[in-house]
Amino acid sequence: MDFLIHNTGWIEVVCGPMFSGKSEELIRRLRRAMIARKRVQVFKPVIDDRYSKSEIVSHADVRMQSLVVSGASEILSKLDWRTQVVGVDEANFMGMELIEVAGQLADSGKQVIIAGLDTDYLGRPFPPVPDLLAMAESITKTLAVCMRCGNPAKHTQRLVGSEDLIEVGAAGQYEARCRRCFEPGLPRQEMLPFLRPRTAPFEEDP
Repeated sequence: MDFLIHNTGWIEVVCGPMFSGKSEELIRRLRRAMIARKRVQVFKPVIDDRYSKSEIVSHADVRMQSLVVSGASEILSKLDWRTQVVGVDEANFMGMELIEVAGQLADSGKQVIIAGLDTDYLGRPFPPVPDLLAMAESITKTLAVCMRCGNPAKHTQRLVGSEDLIEVGAAGQYEARCRRCFEPGLPRQEMLPFLRPRTAPFEEDP
């Protein structure tokens, strides 16, 4: 999306389930801004140290150097006033204060690009992303591939036995699921019922 008014800020949100390419899309947009010779700063929450402590990293191993913050308010204290584009990954780990921070940045004329989960492991809206969607000028919903049936997936299925809202993890702890295959919370089944393949062309069922 192109905004032609000089010094006008705006908010872009990239949301969707895990394994849908949110971080990769965030990195792509930030690199485009760098090619355009804009000053860019990238932030990630300190809790997200799955692949790197100082980079945002997609599940496809696309990387970009970032600053680590313990909360959204720390973005303002680490911000260079000359920065034109602000990137924020894993918004769902930043807390509700990210709403106000993102608004302040956009109001001050900065382009703010945010990526995060829009629903939690129970399928509920995952704050603060729903509020950010309401504020944003641009919204991109990414979809993954359901690990059970291959259909477009909008949900993140938790596979590990924890009821904490925030449980940082990756493959082996989570998988993408479509609307049909998603089980809010923890899965209660080993696999979905599929037709049993026949072993011979004319084999009769017992």
